[in-house]
Amino acid sequence: MHILLSNDDGYLAPGLAVLAEMLGRLHTISVVAPDRNRSAASNSLTLERPLRASVVDNGFTAVNGTPTDCVHLAITGLLDSEPDIVISGINDGPNMGDDVLYSGTVAAAMEGRFLGFPAIAVSMAAFEPAHFETAARAISQIVAQLEQQPLKQDSILNVNVPDLPWEEIRGIQATRLGNRHKSEGVIKQIDPRGDPVYWVGPPGKTQDAGEGTDFYATEHDFISITPLQIDLTRYDSLQGLGDWLNAGSLFNTEK
Repeated sequence: MHILLSNDDGYLAPGLAVLAEMLGRLHTISVVAPDRNRSAASNSLTLERPLRASVVDNGFTAVNGTPTDCVHLAITGLLDSEPDIVISGINDGPNMGDDVLYSGTVAAAMEGRFLGFPAIAVSMAAFEPAHFETAARAISQIVAQLEQQPLKQDSILNVNVPDLPWEEIRGIQATRLGNRHKSEGVIKQIDPRGDPVYWVGPPGKTQDAGEGTDFYATEHDFISITPLQIDLTRYDSLQGLGDWLNAGSLFNTEK
């Protein structure tokens, strides 16, 4: 397979290097990643300035843009041939529950999906993890299965891996996204000139983290795989919304 790798931690991220090395043993690998850390960039696309791409010392291509920029650029003009799949990661830290709305890791995979390719986002369920090899091995096995049983092109798999040696992983579970309490408040400080500055506070603690969620799986030493979709339409509310609109006078054509 021809695999396009990207991430949001930047081209020097250790997780990206581990994943590229393992997948590169059996597959053709193209790596296009941000030139610096772009965590929480979400699906932002750079439109008001040109992008620059350069091959760096480790052989990867670094782009002065977001994770979405990297995948978009790679597929629509940079690569000589299109990939079979887009994989984003391995991220330093989890992307579970509400995290997927902000995650540059997930956004890179989503851009691959927007452009018509199956995609995987993979993250370690711990900050400063020690076992990137575990996640790389899991992805290698998932890719091997994809060769035998391809996913639909509208598929995005969000994979979160406990920071454990492979031998201590209890298995793999198909999960749904959990959710968190609202984020904690901003942190206010004063800069050297006496002006206030603000740091975005940490994410809220888990709220919906019961059995079946991504939070629960990783907490119990399972690899979590959550299927994601792009269509955000809440179909079970369409009829109710239509009834609500018809009951009111939001759009009254009578003069």
